[in-house]
Amino acid sequence: MEKQWFVLHTLTGQENKAQKSIEARVKLERMEDFIGKCVIPTERVTEKKNGKKRTITKKFFPGYLLCELALYDEAKGIDENGKKAIYERTWQFLRETPGVIGFVGGDRPQPLKQSEVDAILLDKPQGASTVERPKVNFSVDETVKITDGAFMGLTGQISMVDPDKGKLKVEVQVFGRTVPVDAEYWQVEKVALEETLEPLK
Repeated sequence: MEKQWFVLHTLTGQENKAQKSIEARVKLERMEDFIGKCVIPTERVTEKKNGKKRTITKKFFPGYLLCELALYDEAKGIDENGKKAIYERTWQFLRETPGVIGFVGGDRPQPLKQSEVDAILLDKPQGASTVERPKVNFSVDETVKITDGAFMGLTGQISMVDPDKGKLKVEVQVFGRTVPVDAEYWQVEKVALEETLEPLK
């Protein structure tokens, strides 16, 4: 039975619960012919805080699962409603899974193309070490305060973000002139909006 990759929509925060439930029930209910792999797409992300580096595993599609499914019954072709015939067992099985809301794409979802699956699951060669990249926390034009280094205490706007290196450029005022300062993510902190507003006279 041919399986294709589909995206399931889950309640946010319940991706792991839904994945484990599917994997356990597949064996119990002997659904191996209909349900294949079920994956939560994740990436390894590094972040620095107070000069210390740590690596975390982060979901990059929160609220979604990728599942390999035999969903469409190609032998039947079209059902009585003029839609692609589906395997009721697969449909019912997923509807009964805690945390699963439904398919991305409605009741007759499109399977992912192989190139899309590869981009998500095989974005690095098999056996290659995980490429770590800093956690993206900042965006251009955001106001931040420098908390470390020669310009500590100054507030400015971000003019450039380099997420791969975890660095950014902050435009600060020094002696009435705008000066670009290079900083690492851990050397700045976001400024709350109310701190940037001028007090009313």
